[in-house]
Amino acid sequence: MIRPLSDEVPPLTPDGDQARRWAEHELSDPAYAAAHPTAIDRIAQAVQQFFTQLFNGSPDAAWGAWLAVLVAVALIVLIVLALVFSGRRRLSRRGAPTATDLFGDTETRTAAQLRRAAASALARGEVAEAVVLRFRALARGLVERGAVELVPGATVHAFARTAGRVLPAHADALDAAAAAFDDVRYLRRPGSAELYARVAEVDDAVQRTPVGQPEPVR
Repeated sequence: MIRPLSDEVPPLTPDGDQARRWAEHELSDPAYAAAHPTAIDRIAQAVQQFFTQLFNGSPDAAWGAWLAVLVAVALIVLIVLALVFSGRRRLSRRGAPTATDLFGDTETRTAAQLRRAAASALARGEVAEAVVLRFRALARGLVERGAVELVPGATVHAFARTAGRVLPAHADALDAAAAAFDDVRYLRRPGSAELYARVAEVDDAVQRTPVGQPEPVR
C-alpha cells in the first residue's frame, strides 16, 4: 500500500524559489570561498597566459606589432654599434704603427718620426743618439716598405746583410752604417758628424731605391 506524502517531506522536484534557496545555502559553505581564485591568482594566470602566447608565437595583434617593432629596433641598434666599433678598430690599427723590435729595443715610432727625432738629437749635440735613431729609421723604413722582415733579436749586421741582398747597390754602405750603429750603441764610442752623415746618406739613398720581394733577416 502506498502511503501518501506528508507535508513534512520535501518534494522530489523543488520549485524555483526552493532551488534558489538551496543553492544559496550550499554556496555559503566556506569550502567554496576558499576554492575561489584570488586577485593574485588571477594576475599570475594572466602573466602565465601572456608568456605562453609569446613563446608559442601567438600573441594578440597589439602585442605582436609592438614586439616586431622592438625586435627590429634592437637589431638595427646592434648592427650600427657593430659597424661603429669595427670602424674604430680599423682606424686605430691604421693610425697606430705596429711595435717592432729594432735591435734590442721595441720601437713604435714610424721611420719619419725616427728621422725627426734623430735630427732633433743632432741639433742638441747628442750625436751618438742621433746616429742610433737614424739607423733605426733606416731599418724601420725598409720594414714599412716590405723590403725586409725583422725578427726579435736580429742584429744590425744581420739586417745589413739581408738589406744588402735586397738592395745590392747599397750593400757596402749598409754594412758601414751598421758598423757606425754598433760603435756608438754597443761599444759606447763617441758619435761624430761623420758617422751620422754616413748613416743619413745611406738612408736617403735607400729611400730613393725601389725594392722587390721582402726577405726575412737571419
